[in-house]
Amino acid sequence: MTPEAALEQAALAGIHCLRIPTPFAVGRVNAYLIEDDPLTLIDVGPNSGKALDELNAQLGQHGHAIEDLELILVTHQHLDHIGLVEIAVEHSGAEVAAIGAAARRLSNFDEEAVAEDEYAVSVMLRNGIPEEVAVALKSVSSSFHGWGSAVNVTRPLEDGETIELGSRRLQALHRPGHSPSDTIFWDEERRLLFAGDHLLSNVSSNPLITLPLDGSKRRVQTLVTYLESLRKTQAMPAEIVFGGHGEPITDHVALIDSRFASTERRKEKIHRLIGERSRTGYELAQAIWGNVAVTQAYLTLSEVIGHTDILVNEGRVSEADDGSVIRFEAIA
Repeated sequence: MTPEAALEQAALAGIHCLRIPTPFAVGRVNAYLIEDDPLTLIDVGPNSGKALDELNAQLGQHGHAIEDLELILVTHQHLDHIGLVEIAVEHSGAEVAAIGAAARRLSNFDEEAVAEDEYAVSVMLRNGIPEEVAVALKSVSSSFHGWGSAVNVTRPLEDGETIELGSRRLQALHRPGHSPSDTIFWDEERRLLFAGDHLLSNVSSNPLITLPLDGSKRRVQTLVTYLESLRKTQAMPAEIVFGGHGEPITDHVALIDSRFASTERRKEKIHRLIGERSRTGYELAQAIWGNVAVTQAYLTLSEVIGHTDILVNEGRVSEADDGSVIRFEAIA
């Protein structure tokens, strides 16, 4: 089935993809309108006038207005997905449902965004990124906060909970990894899966090092967590997966296999680099991506550390911590 055919099949089931503009390199974000009782929207787009105008216009193309929304489902905490939630609620009075563990994080967006930036700086410094680079990236990240907004979750969801609509049931499944709050919504009867950024057709979902939802500052092995989540999703009998960006996915099993293979290749490349000599996470990122490891330091560092976590778990690499910087060393 082609992506176009998948969208046509979805439209017959009352599901419409709304492509909302974002200021980010990933491009437009997908929101999904479900014409049912209640009228439901999955994700909304970033907090901007342009995004709001397009959301209104695209709802209008299907005979609806933002005031008609009755339920908003949130897939995860990233600002390109949540920025317009409260504005939509102000216009419509819609209920907001999200995984319950993320409710505190979503409601305290400004405070949590600052804490995330501070945490990111500490992770960067511990892994060899120069202070001037870390501080500069913190400044850039802070400038993006306005694209997000606090979200008042009026319906906290349990992992596995079913949301009853008039003519369908959606099961909320927690799939952390890309973010700690990643939640997918599963229509078992139609074999349709709304995946947010958990699985994307055109790019791999980077499991960023992020503060846990429990408020602690412990570092979660995000890539390890993400791979566990992907295995659960791969076992699902989905026919179409609707991602948060890009086109629908019509063979998620093969796509996830390709993601696993890519992870394996990168893991082995990083192991070879560590085998040459001990290196910091930043040195590994530079060896792989060159100058991109400066402009996208936290993204590439998260990628590297995710793979070194796997190597440490396999007993092939160790972490040497001198109290200031962590270096990775091969175990003979």
